[in-house]
Amino acid sequence: MSYVDGFVAAVPVANKQAYTDFARQALPLFREFGITRMVECWGDDVPDGQTTDFRGAVKAEPDEVVVFSWIEWPSREVRDAGMKKMMEDPRMQEMGDMPFDGKRMIFGGFEPILDE
Repeated sequence: MSYVDGFVAAVPVANKQAYTDFARQALPLFREFGITRMVECWGDDVPDGQTTDFRGAVKAEPDEVVVFSWIEWPSREVRDAGMKKMMEDPRMQEMGDMPFDGKRMIFGGFEPILDE
């Protein structure tokens, strides 16, 4: 069964194109290391919640948009090996700094339980 890495980040509105370019640069590397799909979503309808919400989770500032992304892998094993290779690959460092504050990004790995 597949495996999914999910991400939520706050990206400055002014960095939308830089974020898109960064994701497009990373895509071939992720493909090389085993992903089957990569999806990047720019926040469009992200309401404030009463108890918690996406903006609060990443401490989004007024000039930032919440980005929701996921990467699909064939399995957890392929993901673990692929992420290790990706982080060690010098091409990743050559891409430069991410166009957002990575310290406020939340992420995790998920095993699908329903995929219709």
